[in-house]
Amino acid sequence: MTYTDHTDSGAVRDIPGEGDEGSTMISDNSAGVQDATDEELARLYRDLAALDLHPLWNITGELLTETPRPKAVPWLWNGAQLRALGERAIDLVPVERGGERRVLSLGNPGLGGRPYAVGTLWGAIQCLGPRETAPAHRHSPGAIRFVLAGSGVWTTVDGDACDMHPGDLILTPSMHWHDHTNGGTESMVWFDGLDLPMIEALDGVFFEEYPEFAQPQPADRNVSEAAHAAHPGRFRTGAVTDELDPRSSRLLVYRWTDTDAELTRLAAEADQAPVSIEFTNPESGASVLPTLSCSMHRVPAGRATEPRQQTGNAIWVVFRGEGHSVIGGQRFDWAPGDMFVVPSWVPVEHHAATPTDLFRLTDAPVLRALGIYRERALDDPQPVTGTFTARAVAGDDQAVPTTVPVGEAR
Repeated sequence: MTYTDHTDSGAVRDIPGEGDEGSTMISDNSAGVQDATDEELARLYRDLAALDLHPLWNITGELLTETPRPKAVPWLWNGAQLRALGERAIDLVPVERGGERRVLSLGNPGLGGRPYAVGTLWGAIQCLGPRETAPAHRHSPGAIRFVLAGSGVWTTVDGDACDMHPGDLILTPSMHWHDHTNGGTESMVWFDGLDLPMIEALDGVFFEEYPEFAQPQPADRNVSEAAHAAHPGRFRTGAVTDELDPRSSRLLVYRWTDTDAELTRLAAEADQAPVSIEFTNPESGASVLPTLSCSMHRVPAGRATEPRQQTGNAIWVVFRGEGHSVIGGQRFDWAPGDMFVVPSWVPVEHHAATPTDLFRLTDAPVLRALGIYRERALDDPQPVTGTFTARAVAGDDQAVPTTVPVGEAR
């Protein structure tokens, strides 16, 4: 057995362990190690391991990296494949207590089989068939829903029935009761985003089932919208940079009609350059949830965003348009319904072939609250070193349908 010693000077040496021949003297004063025999060092490492101790001098380079080294990798999931598999699940898998939701979670190949899109964010597609109800529950992870296609569905959040339409953003803050009901005759699909991996890492996950299968349907619907949607502070041009609020937004639904109008106004003022808005808590100007930032980005045809690096993880959902993104030097082509991820500090830029609207979910509020958020623009576009090919279900024509329109009802 050998041990690798990483010194502060960057030198690497192998230290013979148990079963290795010889007992030569080794000197490494730069790491604070006095002259010692191989046998003495091997005994030291054995004794440290027996007490579950780790010598920092061997792992400094792994722990204190020059820049973030996320385990998640840039990845893209094809929207047509997601939609087709969701429709098959509607036919085959009931929504009931125990399973709770018909959800297909995005699993990043870099995370060793964990059902997470990136290290701190859960991303998924949720599907609800005609006349179905997903049962009521609540949990400490906060969640958002961004509707892709369908009609006739509402999410009831702590008694407020919020109607859902393509392009709408619906919040289900931490420990708020919520269920989903499809009162229509067609299926609906939406993007689910949660801070579940982050809350799990903090050992803070709680979950409760509602006493009944679903919450009572209220006499009045969209109550939070009626009370708060007229507030001018529900959008922020660009992104929130300073405001922090431990409270979630009391406005639970942000309508696509309002989002589209604001993006159209900004694009006209910017001479059709790329523009973006962040959805905000109308009362404080902070991000909509204490742990999650939601934003919409409009890129005109033939235009591109500047390449940027940002700490924190991001999930992007293509609501409208076609084009490609360059993520860490790799080209990712996308179309409506596609979902892709940009891990922390990996540079990204977006190029639109047609008029494009991109939804983004990030963990930026947490990094800003901790004082470790950073971002910077790159001087030049990234050179493209390869092109990503999304995975597809082989040999199953049902999983490769013609393009399903996103942003409109089926």
